[in-house]
Amino acid sequence: MTTTNTPSIAVILPAYNEELTIAATIQAFHAQLPQARIVVVNNNSRDATHQIAADTLARLNIAGEVIDEPRQGKGNAVRRAFLDTEADAYVLADADLTYPADRVHDLLRPVLEGKADMVVGDRHSGGHYASENKRPLHNFGNGLVQNLVNRLFGANLVDIMSGYRVFNRSFVKTYPILVEGFQIETDVTLHALHRRMRILEIPVEYKDRPAGSVSKLNTFSDGARVIVTIAQILRYYRPLAFFMAFCALFAIAGLIAAIPVFDDWFTTRYITHVPLAILAAALETVAVLLLAIGVILDSIAHHERKRAELHYLGVHRRG
Repeated sequence: MTTTNTPSIAVILPAYNEELTIAATIQAFHAQLPQARIVVVNNNSRDATHQIAADTLARLNIAGEVIDEPRQGKGNAVRRAFLDTEADAYVLADADLTYPADRVHDLLRPVLEGKADMVVGDRHSGGHYASENKRPLHNFGNGLVQNLVNRLFGANLVDIMSGYRVFNRSFVKTYPILVEGFQIETDVTLHALHRRMRILEIPVEYKDRPAGSVSKLNTFSDGARVIVTIAQILRYYRPLAFFMAFCALFAIAGLIAAIPVFDDWFTTRYITHVPLAILAAALETVAVLLLAIGVILDSIAHHERKRAELHYLGVHRRG
């Protein structure tokens, strides 16, 4: 935290074609946090989002700005805001009026008191997301991702993909954003789990978009991206488990291919299934190589975790 008595707060609002809701979202957060800096990231909008946001900031005399990020994707928008904005606490919310601004104090308090690195607005515990969301496949997808992440990291999180979060400065300045789209919510959660950050979930109300406002999510394409992101996190941060899984598959396939070969040997002491013998040997060789790769990458990942921890401690001390 900085040495000033009053911690600085930044409200980050990524916005893509949100002309119907951006003004009301800005007003709602300004009413709750009049001293906060509000940063709207106009993510290549084709409507009047930029102008309406700029006019609203000027009309209400709000400390803040509109940043244009032409690279499409929420991950790109959040990355730009985190790079360009300095604060002690960062509020991240969608610009579509789906999250209650009046609950921001509940989310901020644990971060400002030093009790959490990331606080998540949990939409699921109160049943609000299930009742308000009109896309049943999204509910199914959220549950799938939640169970998968909790199993992989031994966690007990309820809302993996919430877009309403508060971070401390140390988290923001040590979080490498490598995703570009709506996978950002899943990625930030996985990063927090992997880096052993303190995560706190607080139930909040959730409302579906107002009439005329259209969601940018696509159930299948964005869901597929989230699953790919989880696979990548497992490959990069849990390489031993990732490669051992493939090692086991190749080892089992090799054993199956070798069954006729073993039968030949034990029956006649002569191998007639030569192609199967070659295939089995090749599959088992690949299995051994995959195991070796997993062990090597796991050692590299361990050293990377140590380096990242030291970097986090350095940033936390300077904060």
